Amino acid sequence: MFLFESIPWYSGVMWCVVLAALIGLNEVTRRWRAAGLAFFVALPLVLTIFVWPQTAGAGSSTGTWFHWVKVYSALAGCLGFMALRYHPRLAAKRWALAFPAAILALNIAEAVLRDFQVAGMTEGMHDGVYMVPGPWNVMNGVAGILNLVTICGWAGIMISRSPSRDMVWPDMLWFWIIPYDLWNFAYVYNCVGDHAFYAGAALLISCTIPAFLLKRGAWLQHRAHTLALWMMFTMAVPTFVTSSRFAVEASHDTTALFVVSAISLLSNVALAAYQVHRVVTTRRNPLTGTELYPELAAYQRVVAEEGAGGERPVRETVPA
Repeated sequence: MFLFESIPWYSGVMWCVVLAALIGLNEVTRRWRAAGLAFFVALPLVLTIFVWPQTAGAGSSTGTWFHWVKVYSALAGCLGFMALRYHPRLAAKRWALAFPAAILALNIAEAVLRDFQVAGMTEGMHDGVYMVPGPWNVMNGVAGILNLVTICGWAGIMISRSPSRDMVWPDMLWFWIIPYDLWNFAYVYNCVGDHAFYAGAALLISCTIPAFLLKRGAWLQHRAHTLALWMMFTMAVPTFVTSSRFAVEASHDTTALFVVSAISLLSNVALAAYQVHRVVTTRRNPLTGTELYPELAAYQRVVAEEGAGGERPVRETVPA
């Protein structure tokens, strides 16, 4: 195939299993606080002490600085979002609402740095992964920077009144999420290509489906949960994506690498151009967290689902 080597039927079935497991565990951890604490506090402590030092050490495909930083930054996001969701005094403070945007920007910046780092490598095995460096790494690094600077509207984050108390970000709409997905897939394909069948496609779809079908407006929460769950698993069982029966290798084809990164770059250039248009026409300043898209139907649909009669719910406020 263009992107991957042959995909056996049993690998296709396992891909569906991984997707379903991530969606299911995300639902469990977002609906019940105890489950969130078990998966994002207790389990990582056990893995950090007893498992990862052996499975994600030097020479492992998950033993790089990037994987260790990524798992803990994803977990930090999960715990930070839980703090906002379950502590109204914190969610009422504007500075606290900047945390989701900051942790998202940090995660994007980590991947951008890795793309640029890989661009300077030679073709071959590095950190247990076969790399084919090239201009596609630079292209996708630029796409990631554009995706990062177009994060906006964090001041409008609200906590759902539903029992799951989801963190809803109305300004984070499909035309930002899709370029993010394309950029992140290109990053995984460029830098850990043999993981991309699962860590690129299945992982990204596992948070995009809930954002469109299960709980609109909570994409970042879905992303943090599914990313943390996947990173914990793959660091504990790195052979699953490298040498198990279900592993699927990337084609390492330079045309595929170029096309994937070109699509990523073009989509994020379009996103940035649209946001500049919005800033100019509305005269709103996204650097202050101001929402850019409240007039759009997609934004209003998210807000309507959170309040009676389509009215935006009043954020819980507690005297400082």
